[in-house]
Amino acid sequence: MCNKLRSLFLATLLTLPALAQALPEDQQKPIHISADHASMNERTGITVYTGNVEIVQGTMVIRGARVELHRNDRGVQRIISTGKPAQFQQQPSQDQPLTKAYGERMDYRVNKQEVTITNSARVDQGRDTFTGERIVYNMEKAVVNAYGSDKDSGQRVQMVIQPKTEGN
Repeated sequence: MCNKLRSLFLATLLTLPALAQALPEDQQKPIHISADHASMNERTGITVYTGNVEIVQGTMVIRGARVELHRNDRGVQRIISTGKPAQFQQQPSQDQPLTKAYGERMDYRVNKQEVTITNSARVDQGRDTFTGERIVYNMEKAVVNAYGSDKDSGQRVQMVIQPKTEGN
């Protein structure tokens, strides 16, 4: 039974489009940041933005009440966004709709091409929805991992996959 459930889960995950196929021109575009307040520490390389923060690079958009941008000599290494909810979106490819992610905290590790969404995590792709306590996207490897909470709170991973129609 456990193997059947694991196989079904893996098959369902394969139906989710991978962020690894994000538009290649996104990384070549400038990063635009707007916020109510910003505080930059040149020694640590950390800039903290607060108040209706929005970061845009091509089709990638990150929104939150507070966003930390971690930089070093090689550029932006990590973006941590918090909010109720924090938001991330990106278009996987020209022929696919935006992938949208929501959670109270998002940790985007740029070098690893990995986004970890925690606390009421949700991902929407078209009409499909994927929820859990924590969702980890490895964009480069096209791997999605979702986790429920502990047994006491009872939150489980939930997926709603819409049937494909002839036009899709």
